[in-house]
Amino acid sequence: MSTLIIILALLAGVVGVAGSVLPGLPGPPVSWAGLLILFLWGSGTNAAGEPMSLTFLLVWLAITIVVCVVDYMVPAYFTRVTGGSKAAGRGAIIGLLVGMFVPPVGIILGTLLGAFLAEFLVSRKSGWQSTKSAVGALLGFFFGTGIKLITSGLMLYHIIVFIK
Repeated sequence: MSTLIIILALLAGVVGVAGSVLPGLPGPPVSWAGLLILFLWGSGTNAAGEPMSLTFLLVWLAITIVVCVVDYMVPAYFTRVTGGSKAAGRGAIIGLLVGMFVPPVGIILGTLLGAFLAEFLVSRKSGWQSTKSAVGALLGFFFGTGIKLITSGLMLYHIIVFIK
């Protein structure tokens, strides 16, 4: 297998894992691209000596699509479950984007403060209700980040396994 193929696949896997945590980088799709690179141009096998199958690649594509869709839905769901409005969800996203300039604390605090301020100032909810909504938005962010991180980590593992 070409060294360039190995480097590109590993780089895609590592960037995918980083993208699962850093906003703005699509983690799981980049990790899946690493699997695709190995499938198209690599000739590696797993520990049992089997090459990567098209079925394996398509299953990971389906998982990647589901994780990306769920990642967009989960924060809003967690916010609504805790009594938050659409304003809290939007505030969390704005806070996250502003907080990106001071990672990782800024991302966490930005999400929390953005949801709280939007709920408190825009939706005119009480301090307690705004806090509940903000915690819901933050839990949704953590859940989405967690599923992306697990998915990308598993794909990186498989990239490493199929490099021989």
